[in-house]
Amino acid sequence: MASLNRQITACLFLTLRFVFLTFGPWLAHVVIADLALSCLLPFAFVFPTYTYHLASTIAESAWRRLQHICEYSNGADIILAGDELPAGESAIVVANHVEWSDFYLIQALAIRTGMLGHCRYFAKNALRWVPVLGWGLMVMGMPLVSRKWSEDKEELERLFSGIKKRRWPIWLISFSEGTRYKPKKHAEAVRWCEAHGKSSPQHTLHPRPKGFVATVQQLRKTSHVNAVYDITIAYAEDDKFMSPPSFFKTVFQPNLAQRYRTYAYVRRFELSSLPEAENEIIQWLEDRWIEKGERLADLKKSLDYGEPWKGTASKI
Repeated sequence: MASLNRQITACLFLTLRFVFLTFGPWLAHVVIADLALSCLLPFAFVFPTYTYHLASTIAESAWRRLQHICEYSNGADIILAGDELPAGESAIVVANHVEWSDFYLIQALAIRTGMLGHCRYFAKNALRWVPVLGWGLMVMGMPLVSRKWSEDKEELERLFSGIKKRRWPIWLISFSEGTRYKPKKHAEAVRWCEAHGKSSPQHTLHPRPKGFVATVQQLRKTSHVNAVYDITIAYAEDDKFMSPPSFFKTVFQPNLAQRYRTYAYVRRFELSSLPEAENEIIQWLEDRWIEKGERLADLKKSLDYGEPWKGTASKI
């Protein structure tokens, strides 16, 4: 009984220590960063480029600290594989979406290329009305959309204007499936694909193409956005495939690599190599999702056979 009490006390002590010395300071950092970004909102209309770069620096400081908690404090081993990405290159980024932890994998790639502060994610339009947080997202140039593309035209024009006219460096990131992967959502996607003569997805959902098409058609006109990065995200918890750690676990559970595999495979395509016609761009995106499914199926086989997932470890 005494031994059990000592173990409980030690566990409680480590938890409190982590909260006050690691997670607590990061949370305070995020609050201060959001307030700082909110204060920049009036200047975004007068000095848009200066504000964009300053906002990128502020955001990077918070994102890098969270990445440090996940990888170093809690021992996540992020496996990166695929094409080498040029440092400092602006790109359109697409990925399958599984869980909050997807952000860590994308950020690990962005850190390697020096683009962490310039990551911009498609986010829900409702966030713009959240005090402080929404203002900060607007200052950063996050595309806040409703997924009804006729209604999002003005928002996209605002974003694309800064990228095209002011040459803002950017990773414009979208989870093209529009929602997280869940077994129920996958079953719905399979039924939809069967009804519409599409290939059934393996371990993914079917991509929604309109946002990608609009982005490609607009940004291929720029001189500095040169590529599309296609990222395949995979996880395993022990022998359970596509079972990712939750946000809570990534910030509070130590030794994550003992239970979880986290993996990102990236392919780089020259933006100029993509087709011109809308229906051909849609087909291009769907082809990438077929390849993702095949890659994920191979990873599952490796997991079932007890084989490692090959790649290189992320280092901040």
